[in-house]
Amino acid sequence: MSDPRIVVHRGGDLLAAATAARLVTALVDAQAARGEAHLVLTGGRTGTAVLEQLRDIPARDAVDWSRVELYWGDERFLPSGDPQRNETQAREALLDHVPVPAEHVHVVEASDGRFGDDPDAAAAAYAELLGEGFAFDVCLLGVGEEGHVASVFPDSPAVHERDRAVVAVRNCPKPPPTRVSLSLPAIRASREVWLMTTGAAKAGAVASALGGAGEVDLPAAGAVGTERTLWLLDTAAASKLPPR
Repeated sequence: MSDPRIVVHRGGDLLAAATAARLVTALVDAQAARGEAHLVLTGGRTGTAVLEQLRDIPARDAVDWSRVELYWGDERFLPSGDPQRNETQAREALLDHVPVPAEHVHVVEASDGRFGDDPDAAAAAYAELLGEGFAFDVCLLGVGEEGHVASVFPDSPAVHERDRAVVAVRNCPKPPPTRVSLSLPAIRASREVWLMTTGAAKAGAVASALGGAGEVDLPAAGAVGTERTLWLLDTAAASKLPPR
């Protein structure tokens, strides 16, 4: 597993723009090395802002979108098209504006989908879709104030998961309460993990994760890539880190 690298930007808008540019390079490099790129998307304010920036920069056309496979780190278990679903937000921000084949957009089943209101079945189907030996090129993640990533929260059943790649999450401390999420072992199957967060409210979690906290108490500490782990922060989120 890789050691973390920290990149600090002056503000959230600059972070989103720089991350979008960095993502173009990562996708192009993955396609050059392996023929296609496998990208895990995240929701939230920063994750959506990155996709909006990617949509609007001319460099996005350097990516061969027909050779990009898209996944989600987690999804709110809500009806299809619900504005709170990460899929809905990603389509509006980017996916409706780039020529990604529909069969390359791997969504988590919605609560009104083929499994009905059964998040365990939706999680099992997503794990089956990933298959054995999967490896993402880049996994984008946000970081919550208490240190959660995807929908893996501190000292929750999901953070203790060691066998399954995808889990159903119930009684989530943030609404909506039911979700489907990659587990930490699945996240760690990524070549690169990028943790993106902004604001002073996240500074404590950032400092703890980078200061040696355990993943059970602070799941972000367990989100690492096999080749690279990037913490992409604004100055406020980085404000409790020791001087570098």
